Amino acid sequence: MVDKVRLGIIGLGTQGGMYAKMIDEGLVPNMVIGAITDRDPAKREFAQSTYAGVSVYEDYVEMLESGDVDAVVTTVPHFLHPEMGIAALSRGIHALVEKPAGVYTKQVKELNEFAATKPELTFGIMFNQRNNPLYQRIKEIVESGEIGKIRRTNWLITTWWRPQGYYDQSAWRATWGGEGGGVLVNQVPHQLDLLQWICGVPESVFAKVAYGFRRNIAVEDEVTVVLDYGDGATGVLVTATHDIIGTDRFEILGDKGKIIVDDSKTATVHRLVRDEREISDTMSMEEVKQLFMGKQDTEALYTTETIEYTRPWGAQHSGVLENFAANIIDGTPLLAPGSDGINGVRLANAIHLSSWTGQEVPLDLDEDLYLEELNTRIRSEGKFPERV
Repeated sequence: MVDKVRLGIIGLGTQGGMYAKMIDEGLVPNMVIGAITDRDPAKREFAQSTYAGVSVYEDYVEMLESGDVDAVVTTVPHFLHPEMGIAALSRGIHALVEKPAGVYTKQVKELNEFAATKPELTFGIMFNQRNNPLYQRIKEIVESGEIGKIRRTNWLITTWWRPQGYYDQSAWRATWGGEGGGVLVNQVPHQLDLLQWICGVPESVFAKVAYGFRRNIAVEDEVTVVLDYGDGATGVLVTATHDIIGTDRFEILGDKGKIIVDDSKTATVHRLVRDEREISDTMSMEEVKQLFMGKQDTEALYTTETIEYTRPWGAQHSGVLENFAANIIDGTPLLAPGSDGINGVRLANAIHLSSWTGQEVPLDLDEDLYLEELNTRIRSEGKFPERV
């Protein structure tokens, strides 16, 4: 049995370069760089001069068939993740896809279904925020029932400010045919995953989305969504790329408490001493008066705990790589199974489709209608092939 996984990095851009550096510096002890693939000659030259002894390829298929790698990570444009994942798995090579798993659910389903035929291989997705101990603890609290049944969620996440130059740096960026969308497929997939990982999958969404609102782009740069979880429980998600100050605040309200997360660093957990309806039904008007006047002892109503975790930048990414390798080596359970990637894609698709149709859209959305609408936008750009 091997003790180090030879990882092939497909795409030496920002993410691929970061992973290569982490592995080269020993931050992923059970992994080595097996090979690097990039179509850009300058990046191949950089890889050859920086990572001595590592094979470098222009064609990722050639790398997959070289015998140099046990696994790959796909740090490429979103549309390519499913086909590259399938290409790796079909050759007996483990696959870690970057987020999002794809652009539309039909292609991600194809990836998931193929991966299911290869149970002996490891299939993961880079949901590095699942490796954040703060969100792991919040998930534990919610699943334990400590704050009761979820009644409302609110996530205001606008810490994604991007200037026009960011969008202008690549011809595929912020296009329907090249990237498949804007903030929903580029910046916020981690929140789309965490929201469902912690709070559950909503039944439907109604969205108000602005396309090219504050930037000269075709795709969305501001999103406001109402989530319907059923049984009266709702949520709101707001995200944008034009708020230079930015806010990251996540609230989960249950009938026995509330969790407030600020800046993805600090969580304040309020636990009610009794169910909220019971407090409402039994509180005397004198107690209500004291509460409104600020004289009621809140400790008689709820306790408060503050949770704060700090972790060096990049540790969550390296932790996912280490976990992925450990699953290959000894079967350690995956933090982020690749099959989970469809959840965020499906939610993003439903949000887009709701905004395009002006209607509430179920999470069990019409996939053919979504693809038809997406291809309409791709055709209007006149630069990229339609998707099937």
